[in-house]
Amino acid sequence: MNKAVFITGGASGIGRASAIAFAKAGENVFIIDIDIDGMNAAVDEIIAFGGKAVAHKADVTKEQEVSDAVSRCAQLFGSIDYAHNNAAVIISKSTVNCTEEIWDKTINTNLKGYWLCMKCEILQMQKQGHGSIVNTSSISGLIGRAGDMPYNVSKSGIIGLTKTAALENADKNIRINCVCPGAIQTKDWNDRVIKKLGSLHPMNRVGQPEEVANAVMWLCSDNSSFVTGHSLVIDGGRIAGEW
Repeated sequence: MNKAVFITGGASGIGRASAIAFAKAGENVFIIDIDIDGMNAAVDEIIAFGGKAVAHKADVTKEQEVSDAVSRCAQLFGSIDYAHNNAAVIISKSTVNCTEEIWDKTINTNLKGYWLCMKCEILQMQKQGHGSIVNTSSISGLIGRAGDMPYNVSKSGIIGLTKTAALENADKNIRINCVCPGAIQTKDWNDRVIKKLGSLHPMNRVGQPEEVANAVMWLCSDNSSFVTGHSLVIDGGRIAGEW
């Protein structure tokens, strides 16, 4: 029986790669994002190769919109078996140069948004008696990065949310983990930026969104049935140590 997958931030990047990967595996995909054009393009691509996907506009910082999206997904597909929380913003500011507006925008999307999504997903999964959630954190949640204060704080918070919720639901047949990618290529980067970021990784390249999506799929699947509360680093060796 096909699984139902709820994906936030699925209009581009890692979220889009995750949606496509799950759809290619035969799962039913429900994408939420505020980027309507990006979502529709992802859904069109999935339908073109015979997959099943639905786009739903929702702002992860608004609890009612998240709750409505989770309810619609469960109504359409009968359950939410897997969830991949990925919606995020990246605004680079140092501790003293960050403004209250930037702090609020970053934390509201990258931390409050994850909490709201997890809250609604977990309630649905508790009702149905099973589920697996994967959150997208970052190596920035594990190490300091000068000049990226609000982003670092938000990604560190996601790891804390993941561990706490995993412990709270470990005896309820619900597993909750997160992935911590290093630099992952996006369509907006030029060759110069990619080369510079790649040089920071011992593998001498940046990662591809599909490589993160593969890890998300593994963490959702029964192949990782004894894994919960884990932060899986996907960074080409970048934070393993000196090299």
